[in-house]
Amino acid sequence: MNQPTPAIVAQAAVKRLPRLALLLFCLAYLLPGFLGRVPWKYNDITTFGYMAELARGTSDWWQPTLGGLRPDVDALLPYWLGAWAMQLAPSWLPPDLVARFPFMALLALALMATWYGTYYLARSPKAQPVAFAFGGEAQPTDYARAIADGALLAFIACLGLAQLAHETTPALTQLCFTALLFYATAALPYRPWAPGISAGVALLGLTLSGAPAMALALGLGSASLYLLAPPTDTTDAAQKKFRATGVVALAIACAVLASTLNLWRWRIELPQANLAEWQSLGRLFLWFTWPAWPLAILTLWRWRRQLVSARFTGLHLWLPIWFVAVASVATLTTSAADRSLLLALPALAALAAFALPTLSRSVGALIDWFTLIFFSGCALVIWVIWISLQTGVPAKPAANVARLAPGFIHSFSFTPFVIAVCATLVWIWLVKWRVGRHQKPIWKSVVLPAGGAALCWLLLMTLWLPMLDFARSYAPMVKLVTSVMPPSPGCVATLGLNRSQIAAFQFHGQLELQTLDAGTPCHWLIADIGTANRRADISQGSRWQLRRSLGHPAERRDSLQLYERQP
Repeated sequence: MNQPTPAIVAQAAVKRLPRLALLLFCLAYLLPGFLGRVPWKYNDITTFGYMAELARGTSDWWQPTLGGLRPDVDALLPYWLGAWAMQLAPSWLPPDLVARFPFMALLALALMATWYGTYYLARSPKAQPVAFAFGGEAQPTDYARAIADGALLAFIACLGLAQLAHETTPALTQLCFTALLFYATAALPYRPWAPGISAGVALLGLTLSGAPAMALALGLGSASLYLLAPPTDTTDAAQKKFRATGVVALAIACAVLASTLNLWRWRIELPQANLAEWQSLGRLFLWFTWPAWPLAILTLWRWRRQLVSARFTGLHLWLPIWFVAVASVATLTTSAADRSLLLALPALAALAAFALPTLSRSVGALIDWFTLIFFSGCALVIWVIWISLQTGVPAKPAANVARLAPGFIHSFSFTPFVIAVCATLVWIWLVKWRVGRHQKPIWKSVVLPAGGAALCWLLLMTLWLPMLDFARSYAPMVKLVTSVMPPSPGCVATLGLNRSQIAAFQFHGQLELQTLDAGTPCHWLIADIGTANRRADISQGSRWQLRRSLGHPAERRDSLQLYERQP
């Protein structure tokens, strides 16, 4: 006998979030970070460099290179998308802005897929709330819509999403296609064609984005869970078997494609058996997935009877568990832990949403007060430091900025200031709305976490954007180097520069770079200090004269030397 569901929800508690408000909220989170900034270190500018090489026609589309170097991630699609956008866009648009347009669409698609995936999971019979004796329980469609609203808000509230989801890197394409596969599996019991096509696109996209192993694991696991799930009113056992077989065939076909394109790479790196390594991973899991992980754990506890009795047939629980488990294993066994954990967020947010119908009033109040204090404090710090930079009062924050980013000159920009003020006022109104005692929607407990995360991200991308561009881009370093050279230096040799530095000098300095060798005719040389000291012909000054040693004003790791060829 199945245990009763822990969700006891009245129809009044599934009032849907106004669609216009939800759309504006998503836009307020999506646009900042894509608009108005320069490419950042390290992966952001590196990916853009590969895109620019493809757009200029100086690199092979099937084997992208930058300065003769292959990418760290064996991906193709992210570079293709940016290159295609730059080739199709008018020349008067900045190329770095144009390259972000496809990635803005990818993030929007990830948000939509998370909402719709959770919606269809909440439509499943085992996810429905308890039926009241005299009626009045939440209707299935309204209940599913409210749960999906909560999942989308929980997804946006995750702290680890903000930066990585606004960079033009393979991580964002992998996130998008993971969310799309999550939606496809959740909707497959209800619709045959759209989820099937979405599954094919998602598996192909993951494969071409440098994650063929994730595509294979998620595809096979999703098909197995769907096959074990009980048939719905719209499908029978034969249809379920046919659809599951189709997903398996797509996953295997993508694995074959990855082998054909040589996209398989052994990246398994087991964590070191020391306390510091495990503490670092633990901190990553704690802050990166906050506040979704406490709610997800509460879901597992409140739905534990259904989880055990379902025996892999409760798709609304086991499907997000599988996605989170695969991404967590990848996090523990790869060097790019944060970018692997990013793929768990859509499913983790869906899992967290099923805790909302079970929250007690005291737990909801704890979430609200903690969120209010945390994000209000963060917003206050952002405003205080900005005011200090503008007025010098208080003096200590401005002095700290000058110490950490020497050479940075702050200026006032009216439009970002107005946007920041409006966002702060909306936050104050949202807090006032939430503390009202008359609020009943089940998604109310994740409104403040999502609103606070969006507020702080927007404030950073408006008030602090000039400072972040100075500290997180190579533009200041490139400016220092090119100020020593003549306006048209011709070709410039490089020695020991990494991929991001090469991309930065090509974009910010418009330099024609060539790798140093015996026949290089260039008059100038930019070299990494450590590499230059190991080269006898450089360190002894037989061919090259050192003109200046320099680096990034706010980053000690970027230490370069500029040489001029002796006549």
